[in-house]
Amino acid sequence: MVPSPQPVQIIEKNIIRSLLENDIAVIAAGGGGIPVYLEDNGWLEGVDAVIDKDLASAVMASNIGAEELMILTGVDRVAINFGTPDQRFLDHLTIDEAAQYLRDGHFPPGSMGPKIQAAINFLTSGGKKVIITSIEKSLEAIFGHTGTVISAT
Repeated sequence: MVPSPQPVQIIEKNIIRSLLENDIAVIAAGGGGIPVYLEDNGWLEGVDAVIDKDLASAVMASNIGAEELMILTGVDRVAINFGTPDQRFLDHLTIDEAAQYLRDGHFPPGSMGPKIQAAINFLTSGGKKVIITSIEKSLEAIFGHTGTVISAT
């Protein structure tokens, strides 16, 4: 077991923003990144820890000024009471509803919890919209046909 600190910034944010501004597709902030801290001498030093990919993606999206964030997962839409007879899929959530469901324990820490927290963090930092869906349904979700949209209101 290693700690999983909250990501605070993406060091390569300016490079990522520049690539995007030049219409270059960027794949970044996936799992397995090495967290670092800045030493007094200005050098970066690695930390024996892991950073959650969803939380890191939300920080990256905020750092580069994105308005929308898509979080891909193994399900087409977010559900409350997941895996029970009372399971209910959610098409849209406000940030307040998402936070309440998270507090109520509907989104476990090892699965949907970090995705919902990442959405909340992104929206709180000025983002406009988050879509959570599966990679297979991502194009349909962009056009509003599936996925769960989380927004400020």
